[in-house]
Amino acid sequence: MTGETVVCKLGGSVITEKDRSETLDAPALDAACDAIAGVLADDAIDRLVVVHGGGSFGHHHASAHGMTTTAGTHNVDAVMDVHGAMTTLNRFVLDRLHERNVPALPVHPLSVGARTGGPDGELTLPSEPAATLLAEGFVPVLHGDGVATASEGVTVISGDELVVELAADIDADRVGLCSTVPGVLDGDGDVVPRIDAFEDVADLLGASESTDVSGGMAAKVEELLGLGSPAFIFGPDDLEGFLRGDSPGTRIG
Repeated sequence: MTGETVVCKLGGSVITEKDRSETLDAPALDAACDAIAGVLADDAIDRLVVVHGGGSFGHHHASAHGMTTTAGTHNVDAVMDVHGAMTTLNRFVLDRLHERNVPALPVHPLSVGARTGGPDGELTLPSEPAATLLAEGFVPVLHGDGVATASEGVTVISGDELVVELAADIDADRVGLCSTVPGVLDGDGDVVPRIDAFEDVADLLGASESTDVSGGMAAKVEELLGLGSPAFIFGPDDLEGFLRGDSPGTRIG
């Protein structure tokens, strides 16, 4: 084994049909789970945390209820719409990993996280459950969700936020975000090989074309620049290569 700890996010747009409410992209999810299972079976990676986005399961419900990472709700039905959709998607992910003998177990952010200083305050995400599962040989699987937020009730916690918090807390060696694009693209549609400062690419980063309450590519880059470990944004075809130690797509930081 490599001895590495890796955090890898499967983008919601990768594993769902994001423009059709609660619609799974089953072939894409199967391919991603094949890659994960193959790498683990070969002992090409030691410790892996998987995070997945909301895609058409979480984002549509959050948007309908006006929930974002800063705007929350005190409506319990709204919270359960988002959380219920996300746990359904999480179950799909877990089932496919289990079919491939990956010892995956869920960690639900709504149950463990909080924004203690309000919507713009500190995000507290106890990482002990994920860290302990890792130490015991499991693959923790987290997902975008709702999170208790002082003065706002419940806001959205994005998969990107989870990746950053977990990577820092568990001292991850590498971080990967598997997206629908092969990396951050420049004005000519070519992959930007490396980003060290947000200002260098700010003009290139627009809003997501689909319903996304967590900020799109710009938010991803800003979050990842704060990490102390290398992060990569890449397309589905590069997932296995990343897990095996390659440096595909765009390197952040």
